[in-house]
Amino acid sequence: MLQLILAVSVFIVAVAVYAGIGLRWCWRARRRRGILGRVAALELDPYHVAAKKYRETEAAAAELLLGGYLDIDGEGAAHLTGAGRDIGRPPARPLPAALLEAVRRHDPEPVSVGWIDRSDVEYRERCIAYRRERDALLPVIGRIPRTPVGERRLSACCGCVGVVLLVSFWILAAELLVLGRPEGLREWACAAAAAAGLTALWFVGRANRAVGARTACEDPLGDRIRAETHPALTALDERQRSYVLTSAADDGRWTGVDVSTHEDGDAYECWSDDDWADAYHYRAADHEDDEPGPAPPG
Repeated sequence: MLQLILAVSVFIVAVAVYAGIGLRWCWRARRRRGILGRVAALELDPYHVAAKKYRETEAAAAELLLGGYLDIDGEGAAHLTGAGRDIGRPPARPLPAALLEAVRRHDPEPVSVGWIDRSDVEYRERCIAYRRERDALLPVIGRIPRTPVGERRLSACCGCVGVVLLVSFWILAAELLVLGRPEGLREWACAAAAAAGLTALWFVGRANRAVGARTACEDPLGDRIRAETHPALTALDERQRSYVLTSAADDGRWTGVDVSTHEDGDAYECWSDDDWADAYHYRAADHEDDEPGPAPPG
C-alpha cells in the first residue's frame, strides 16, 4: 500500500513540476519566434550592418576598389585612379563618397584606409553621423522581457520555498521507498514507478536551465548583424580582400599628405617637426650667404 501511495504522489508532483516547465518553454518559444520574425523582416542597409560591426571603412574601400576609384597594393597603400580623381563621378553611397573624399585630401601620396579611419576627423564625423541617422530608423525590436525588480524578488522567494518543499518531498519519498519492503509484483511495480518519478525530479533543475538556454533571445538584432557580410567584401577575390584588410589594419605607415583645415574651410598642408627643422636650416644658410664679408684692408 505504501508503494502505491508513493508512486501516485511522486507522479502527481513530477507532472505538476514538468507541466510548469513546459508552459514556460511554450511561452518563451512563442515570444522568441515573434522577435526573430520581426528581426528577419527588417530591411537593413548593408553599410549600417557594417557600421554596427565597425567595419564600414573596409566595406567602403571594397566598393571603391570594385568601382575602379581606388587601387590598393599588397602593402595596404591606397592610390586614386583616373576615375577616383574625376570629381564629376562620385559614388552613389554616402560612406564610399566620404572615404573617396578623404583619400583625395591626401593625394598624391599613398594613404591607408586604416589611417583615414583612425585619424581623419572629417571622415570619422561623417561615419558617426551616418550611424546615428540609421540607428534612429531602427524600430524597437525588444527581447524576452524581464520581470521588474520587486516582482523578481517575490518570484525568487516563492521559487526558494518551492525548491525547499520539493527537496523535502524528494528526501521523504526516497527514504520511505528505501525503508519500505515491497511484497508482490504490484508493490514492486509501484516502487519502480516511484523510483522513476524521483529520478525525473532529480533532473528538474537541469531541465529548467535547458529551457532558459534554448529559448534565450538577448540580442536578436546583434546576432543577425554578426552573421551578415557586406556584399562588396563578398564580391572581392582573396587577393583583393587581403589587400583591403591590410590597408584597414594599417594606421601609421601610409599617411598621405598631412592636410588640415582652417576655420574658414580652406585646406593647408601641415608641416612636421622635421619639415620645420629643415626649413630653419635652409633659412639660416640663406642668411649666412646674405651677410657681407669682411672689409678689404685699406
